Amino acid sequence: MRSIVWLVLIFTAAVVSATVLGRNDALVSIFYGEWRLDLSLNFFLLSLVAVVLLTFYALQAASSLLSLPTRAREWRVLKRERAAHAALREAWVELLSARYARAQRAAQRALELQAEVPVLQQDLSFGVLAQLAAASGQHRLQDRRGRDERLCQALALVRERGGNADAVQLLAAEWALDDRDPERGLALLAELPPGVSRRTQALRLRLQAARMQRQPLLALQTARLLAKHQGFSAEAARSLLRSLAVEALDQTFDLQQLEQTWLALDATERADAWVLARAARKACDLGQPEQGRLWLQAGWEQIGRVEPDARAQLALGLVHCAAGAGTDWLQRVEAALARHGHESALVAAAAVVFAERRLWGKARRPLEQTAAAEDLPAPVRRGALRRLAALAREQGDEALATQHEQRAASFD
Repeated sequence: MRSIVWLVLIFTAAVVSATVLGRNDALVSIFYGEWRLDLSLNFFLLSLVAVVLLTFYALQAASSLLSLPTRAREWRVLKRERAAHAALREAWVELLSARYARAQRAAQRALELQAEVPVLQQDLSFGVLAQLAAASGQHRLQDRRGRDERLCQALALVRERGGNADAVQLLAAEWALDDRDPERGLALLAELPPGVSRRTQALRLRLQAARMQRQPLLALQTARLLAKHQGFSAEAARSLLRSLAVEALDQTFDLQQLEQTWLALDATERADAWVLARAARKACDLGQPEQGRLWLQAGWEQIGRVEPDARAQLALGLVHCAAGAGTDWLQRVEAALARHGHESALVAAAAVVFAERRLWGKARRPLEQTAAAEDLPAPVRRGALRRLAALAREQGDEALATQHEQRAASFD
């Protein structure tokens, strides 16, 4: 299309030239003193155009010659700017390639070139990225002093220019946790704006710091937010929340503290069989087995609708805090035994409840099955053997009682 347009313009120019200049019957006279110069109109017009063009190109050449020093200076600055950008890219490539010393040198070269380029001196992101690249290399090389100096320079640069220091603070918090300094990490995270502190990376760092400080409740609260923002898969989130809830329960030292921790858990966590069983065992260890059974009661009401592993946890929790169990537990264990009598943990729970109520006729067979079940924990099997020894001694069979006690001692 462009070629057609040019062809039309050329033909138009040819027609106009032939029409206007074709006859060539006009003259142009130039007088200078005694001299007279006669020229044809066509020649005069062509000469005028040639003079104008020559004058234009002469002025352009003179301008180029006079601006040569300025353009040379601009070219040198542009060359330094390109070299600075190349050095910054090299620093990050070397850093990602695990060549930390090379990355540090490239970042330092980028900073030196930045000081020579006025445009880059005003570029906040360039300076911060170069400082962080150098600091990252020093962090990997365990040069904490140099790293902290680079971080301070980056923060000072950001705050001086009124920029956003979120990236620098997040990176500083991550490095503090790498140094096993959770207090400093949490302090840096606390300085973040509310919106930034809810980002996934900030929550991950806060979770890591809380776990380092052995603060499971803070870690649990953070893990809930991460799970809400899909920071973990569903299975990983469930496992993490469970482990943190169990850790929080294990760190209690009296019943009041245990109850406060229990109330700090949400409904989903309190309904978890592993958490429920651990809370019950902790209450029993603190001398309150009735409180443990009270918590277990909610789980046992749903025991037919949970997975076998969850049933085993609830059953073992009851085994641990069965001391003083009332007649209301007889109905529960009998119903569970009728539906899931092949599960050794439920058999063990029924055995200890029967033994607590001194129903030895019902308790003998479950106790023997519990003692022989290899998939049960050793303390559960040992307790069953000791109850069998007590039963044998009540019936006057001292030899059988001694045999059961010897088997129980073998689990110590």
